[in-house]
Amino acid sequence: MSSFIIYPAIDIRGGKCVRLVQGDYNQETVYNDNPLEVAKAWEAQGAQWIHLVDLDGAKAGRPVNDGLIGQIAQAVKVPVQVGGGLRTEQDVERLLSLGVSRVILGTAAIEDRDFVRTVLSRHGDKVAIGIDARDGYVATRGWLETSEVRADELAADLAREGARTFIFTDISRDGMMGGPNVEAIVHLAKVSGQTVIASGGVSKVEDLQRLSQYASEGVGGAIVGKALYTGSIKLEDAHKLV
Repeated sequence: MSSFIIYPAIDIRGGKCVRLVQGDYNQETVYNDNPLEVAKAWEAQGAQWIHLVDLDGAKAGRPVNDGLIGQIAQAVKVPVQVGGGLRTEQDVERLLSLGVSRVILGTAAIEDRDFVRTVLSRHGDKVAIGIDARDGYVATRGWLETSEVRADELAADLAREGARTFIFTDISRDGMMGGPNVEAIVHLAKVSGQTVIASGGVSKVEDLQRLSQYASEGVGGAIVGKALYTGSIKLEDAHKLV
């Protein structure tokens, strides 16, 4: 069976671990003042990877919390993937040099294709493409804007350019605890022929079990945020069941 990985999410804003509702910076809940402690806690509960988002970076268009991210990458033994505001090769190189295992390119995938090509050719497996979609179309700039590019077309395109991992978020599901858009996730894996990590809407262990049934079709895992912080999913239990 293909592997299916659960990625606990740590969203960093102002140096704290927070969650937003549908990417709305005005709808923020602070869950912990110390993201480093949170990362160690997820690792202790069996996390195989940690998913970090620099929310300040996503808004600013450049990494803002990279010092803290480097500390987390050094402090845990499991690999860490990071997204949020990565728009230059220097930003990518810096995060990788800090011990980050995989960087996530989002807005740049639409706005700066040459940059994405260069980073993919140079770092290959250490790069994931984050595709955030609203009604099937890609949203950019921390979800503040919606483009005219279809998510599935972008994935197929970038797979040809060498992208091997995609992180797909259906914005309408994010933070709403209503379950992931399984059809769209499986479709993206099929169209791209690559691994797709689901993000947004996972609210109970059944959602993870449902997604993991498609591991052999390229659904390689799921990012879980709010459900872990509210306790509706217990990481240790999820690992046993998925």
